[in-house]
Amino acid sequence: MKQVEVTILGQSYILGCPDGGESALLEAVNDVDREMCAIRDGGKVKARERIAVLAALNLAFALAQRPAPARAEATPASNGAGAPVDLDALVRRIDMTLNADGQLL
Repeated sequence: MKQVEVTILGQSYILGCPDGGESALLEAVNDVDREMCAIRDGGKVKARERIAVLAALNLAFALAQRPAPARAEATPASNGAGAPVDLDALVRRIDMTLNADGQLL
């Protein structure tokens, strides 16, 4: 895990970040910083904690308003050769094996 130093509302933070996730983390930091600065600059709220809570609520609300991603059409599973796989039969086989063993692990 990589550590990334960022600044939000003028304060530095060191955040843990999985390898390859730096750009997504920096984008999220920019969104949070922009929202918090807008609330602070609005002049009605002064306390950092309240600014952070309002920013979190605003960002969560914006995320909830996004349209849901389109679901992939349900297609029958195949065995790689194009032949359909009977998923119900596979589930029954797994159930029988687990029941016969009596243990999950």
